[in-house]
Amino acid sequence: MHEILIEQGILSKNDEIAGKNREWLRARGVFSINMVSSPGSGKTSIIEKTAGLVNGLLKLAVIEGDMETDLDAERIRRHGIPAKQITTGRACHLDAHQVHHVLPWVFEQGGIRLLIIENVGNMVCPAEYDLGEEMKVAVMSVTEGDDKPLKYPALFSASEALIINKTDLLPYTDFNMERARKNALRINPDLRVFETSCTKGGGLAEWCGFLVSSAGRAAKARAK
Repeated sequence: MHEILIEQGILSKNDEIAGKNREWLRARGVFSINMVSSPGSGKTSIIEKTAGLVNGLLKLAVIEGDMETDLDAERIRRHGIPAKQITTGRACHLDAHQVHHVLPWVFEQGGIRLLIIENVGNMVCPAEYDLGEEMKVAVMSVTEGDDKPLKYPALFSASEALIINKTDLLPYTDFNMERARKNALRINPDLRVFETSCTKGGGLAEWCGFLVSSAGRAAKARAK
């Protein structure tokens, strides 16, 4: 009972701060997404490709979450994109309080319209923590099982989009794309599913088009 009450208290406080983060970002016209996956799905590669395709349309910044090192942030910066690393130590997820402390840095970049938050590689804990984002995006790859949505339903239920990455490796795996889609849509019938390959470029234009249009709709909604 005590463990449950403590967890509920932590999540309640997190949600309170997440709400403030969301208000802050909306007030400044920033559309934010929270990308969540297991390690090695290719989140950072997707962000690199996304930056190249949308940077002329939306000025973007990236918050990188990892337990240690700033290697992913360095990768993003090499593309001329501002990136801020949050190292979580032993924690397996980002929380709203950590993101809150980085928001002044986002403002300092000037005119940011898209904020991509790459969460720590984990499909369990990040699904429970609202960071103040407008959209949660689940990422999985064909080198993982096509039953991932059934094993980690909380993430897929909370997400608005699913990216199935590394499709160029399909011939070398027993991953069943049709079954993966069916499993994901069984958990969340409203999921938008994108099949991508950062190596071959497949599906990235469709994903980025969805991202830009989503940001545009959010901007129009704020203007009303």
